[in-house]
Amino acid sequence: MRNANRDWLQPWEATSPQRYSGSTDAERWKHNNSQITFKQFLRSLNAQARQGVMLPWAIELDGQIVGSITAASITYGSLHQASIGYFISKQAAGRGIMPTAVAMAVDYLLWYRSIHRIEVNIRPENHNSLRVAEKLGFRDEGIRKGYLHINGKWADHRAFALTSEELPEGLLPRLRATWI
Repeated sequence: MRNANRDWLQPWEATSPQRYSGSTDAERWKHNNSQITFKQFLRSLNAQARQGVMLPWAIELDGQIVGSITAASITYGSLHQASIGYFISKQAAGRGIMPTAVAMAVDYLLWYRSIHRIEVNIRPENHNSLRVAEKLGFRDEGIRKGYLHINGKWADHRAFALTSEELPEGLLPRLRATWI
């Protein structure tokens, strides 16, 4: 799915400045003369999920994976926060799938992981992702300069957030109310 949507996703693709050495996917993942395989990538995600610092989810529609949501940087202590990142295939975009999936992820984090604050950071040019945050009622907290390394360079992001106090009924019920 990611390979079939390479052109659609690449402008928003997170990269590592230490690993980034070129413009192709193969070059992007080179590090110390080695490449990370998809199997290694999955092992890394699973290890982080077992540690409780990341939760990766696939989005499935009609038996096909059409996207992903990742709750990352999960922190407890005095913060109790997570950041959500997401992507969807071009064919599935614009059908309400991503707002629904994000709402489900937010509700899981709030109710089952006791997360207090959930952030989403989006490139200002990514109108589709901005629409998801707007549709779900995330609060715009402004620009973060050079926040993430995206598609080979440091990029500004708009920060959005919600807290548990803002969602006593949960996010999915709030979204469902807009469907009527």
